[in-house]
Amino acid sequence: MNPTPIPTPPIRPSVLALTAYVPGEQRPVPNLVKLNTNENPYPPSPAVAAALSAFPAAALARYPDPTCTALRHRLAELHGCSPENIIVGNGSDEVLRLATRAFTVPGGSIATFDPSYSLYPVLAAAEELTTRRVPLAPGFAWADPSPADLADATLFFLTNPNAPTGVLYPRAEIKTLCESFPGTVLIDEAYADFATGPDSGSWASYAAASANTIVCRTLSKSHSLAGLRLGYLVGPRPLIDAVCKLKDSYNIDALAQAIALAALSDLAPMQANTERIRATRESTRAALEARGWSVVPSQSNFLFAAPSPSAPPAAEIFQSLREKNILVRYFPGPRTGDHLRITIGTDDQMSTLLAALPA
Repeated sequence: MNPTPIPTPPIRPSVLALTAYVPGEQRPVPNLVKLNTNENPYPPSPAVAAALSAFPAAALARYPDPTCTALRHRLAELHGCSPENIIVGNGSDEVLRLATRAFTVPGGSIATFDPSYSLYPVLAAAEELTTRRVPLAPGFAWADPSPADLADATLFFLTNPNAPTGVLYPRAEIKTLCESFPGTVLIDEAYADFATGPDSGSWASYAAASANTIVCRTLSKSHSLAGLRLGYLVGPRPLIDAVCKLKDSYNIDALAQAIALAALSDLAPMQANTERIRATRESTRAALEARGWSVVPSQSNFLFAAPSPSAPPAAEIFQSLREKNILVRYFPGPRTGDHLRITIGTDDQMSTLLAALPA
């Protein structure tokens, strides 16, 4: 007797149709030169190792602080705001997802520049939202969104410096957008600590005092804690309170809270690492340009570069490097397909990359 087939359980149509975000390749091979996920090549503060050694294992028998009280107080000190202006998340991905849910309406839209962080449209699609893409100007420079660009969008994702381009936008243009956009502007500052110059600096204190602006930050990049998974939002209390209603009860484990607090209490190693990365970024940019490559001016810990006209296409170079265990990032598409995104590693790693590139 043939058993009665079990019907396939229903799956939400938007999930069936969803094209999931694809993280950068992780390949556990020896001597890998990994320049594809914008990780920091240097270790975190020694205070992190000390916090790991001192953490009492018995504390894991209890639930962690659900609101990350000590951590939010330290972040408030750093950003000149109140702890009530901050929510901590399991990486920036969690708080971005919660913001997408909190600041949109069913059947509505988000807006973002094109190109920008490719996770945003995935977050929107998961909530059955449309993504309004605002084309950047030539050279991936700022472009003023038109009313038609924004349509019914109630949430604008603004990565600054942008990804995958590394461009830092003018403060005056960002301020105008924040003051004119009828919904919530989320400024994603994943790479802000690598930026310098008059347009650099966090928007967190501005956001805390605003009505419609929130800032997202992460410890993954500048603090060398990508493996920890800790990010946070800073913004006006009504918006932060709305996000808090959606978070998991105990979304940040006790060990992560202790490590993050240690890192944020010892900023000098992070600052030294970011300065070192900036120097390597500029020397790598100069070396690529000397070979005829076109490199977008970057204020991040990566470069967005197009091969010289005499070199093979970016897609071929990407694959050739991969076969040599050198990983960079390639984004197919009309605006991005002729570029490679190259994370800044150590000086030795960048020398290995340059030696492997076609002459």
